Amino acid sequence: MNRDPKKSNDQQACYFITFNVVEWVDIFVRPAYKRVVTDALNDYIAYHGLVVYAWCLMSNHLHLVAQVKSGSTFTVVMRNLKKSIARKMMEVMDEEADPRKEWMMARFENFSQCLKRLEKHPLWQDCNHPVHIESGNRQLLLEHVHYIHENPVRDRIVEYPEEYLFSSARDYCGMKGLVHVSKVATQPGDPLPSISPRFLQRENMN
Repeated sequence: MNRDPKKSNDQQACYFITFNVVEWVDIFVRPAYKRVVTDALNDYIAYHGLVVYAWCLMSNHLHLVAQVKSGSTFTVVMRNLKKSIARKMMEVMDEEADPRKEWMMARFENFSQCLKRLEKHPLWQDCNHPVHIESGNRQLLLEHVHYIHENPVRDRIVEYPEEYLFSSARDYCGMKGLVHVSKVATQPGDPLPSISPRFLQRENMN
């Protein structure tokens, strides 16, 4: 994929964006932690003008292809989304019997002290690395959707994208995903996704 770093000041444009966990801590490995992210995405889609075309949550980062509806501001929505996830994560971590909790909190606190951050335990790095996807550039949009869905395949977590529960690849293969995405409509000539034989077998049995 051509990772064009071009940015834009258009607050209603579509962007490929990444939230990276500080120190690349692998925090999103427990179901309760992952659910914080999916719940927050669904909340912002329902009530805060967020439109998500594709997403994938990995152990230490979150990819989105998204934009916001008219009347909302992309940078504000992204900033508030990150804060909402971080705040809820701290609450859930307090409740979880996680043997890695003290180690992770120490890493977050050390990061905060090194950069003189106001937050004692920041979850996210500051930069989101937004890449502007120009309106009408369907090829670039599909490239970023495909790139996001292939993340767990590249990391050898799954063999096929739709086998990974915490991404929108399932939605693009006709299954119900965990987040209410707005799928990019298919057109003649679009490349077909590689689909798991297990999924095809299940479909043929229905």
